Amino acid sequence: MPIRCILHWQPNQGTMVNSQILNEISQCVESLNGVKEGRCKASLTFYRPNLRDPSTAIDFPRDFLGISMLEQPNKYYFIIRGHKLVVEADYSILTIMEKLQSYKSKVALHFEGALYKLGDFQVRVIKVVPNQAESLRGIMIEIEYLPISSVEKSKPIMEDFIDLWKEVVSKKSLAGQFIHTEPNYAEYGLSDNYTSQHTAVQYAAALAQLIQSSQLRN
Repeated sequence: MPIRCILHWQPNQGTMVNSQILNEISQCVESLNGVKEGRCKASLTFYRPNLRDPSTAIDFPRDFLGISMLEQPNKYYFIIRGHKLVVEADYSILTIMEKLQSYKSKVALHFEGALYKLGDFQVRVIKVVPNQAESLRGIMIEIEYLPISSVEKSKPIMEDFIDLWKEVVSKKSLAGQFIHTEPNYAEYGLSDNYTSQHTAVQYAAALAQLIQSSQLRN
């Protein structure tokens, strides 16, 4: 599948993300002649073990993330960060988990927004909102380069596009900047050929960055 990279918005110290910044970022994509082609959505759930017997805690991962994506409706992705493990499963695994009650959902976040086409690129402008709430918790940009699926071969092209993107955004004089931190895919046993598992790992990394930047602001 085509290569993707995710950037998260880091507000300046003492500022917060808001819908005005989100609108300005959407205008940046449109200024690059981006054409809106649809919607995008992913959901991330933070799970913890539902321990009836505390002595069994050692047998369970302390926590893990579950991720679903609109473009992969039949798949569900698990990330066990402590073990650097990513697993692709059939979406029906959620029914099994619900029956077993081994893990319980602690926090759920939705990543939703608009999909734009820019030549060989697709850009998703994403807002991060909690489950059953409209409050904006974060902003992300997902950049997809359609002709290439090799992580290494795409790097120079992606770096050039990210530099261009940051330059366009900087002209808006917004109170913050986009940060790109690429995960070490090899740590998760992933190859150079990009897959949806790579995207799942990026969402987990972006979430960690959003949490960290929120803690730094506070």
